[in-house]
Amino acid sequence: MTIFHCAACGEALTADLEPLPAVPARHLFEGELVNGRRQAPPTMPRGHYAVDPQPHGPPFVPAEDQDDWPPAYPGGPCISDFDGTVVVSAGPRNTFVLHPEDGTGLTWHTTTTGPPSCCGAPGDGPPNRACRCGAVVGSEMSDCYTPYELHLLPDAVRPAAHTPDH
Repeated sequence: MTIFHCAACGEALTADLEPLPAVPARHLFEGELVNGRRQAPPTMPRGHYAVDPQPHGPPFVPAEDQDDWPPAYPGGPCISDFDGTVVVSAGPRNTFVLHPEDGTGLTWHTTTTGPPSCCGAPGDGPPNRACRCGAVVGSEMSDCYTPYELHLLPDAVRPAAHTPDH
């Protein structure tokens, strides 16, 4: 079991989570209402996490093949910048992917950049989740066109093994 802590202040950001060997396949959005919002099913089951070796979030760089239209990040949409150039994530690798509701010690970190989303957080802008101390620790994705998951930044959190008391 693992508990994630804020690297800045040491506060616990999650309860005990069990690791999975890989991030499960991401679900496609099916247009269903979940808790009053349209979103895909969660990528991660509650109480688990996995390390995602793929880049996630900003910065975004031009895709090598402009005719291919790859997703901007795993499970995400294809996006382009303001001049129409197709972009892909060059963001941090090895983020810790969790069910968004497992980030119990997090608050919303508001940013002033990026377009608003219609059904939740798109996760393609600056990190939007923070510790109660104010340190930015990750990004939630919960909009109708994205996977439903939380990415904790590897440099902003400290995983600590936890053995439940018997």
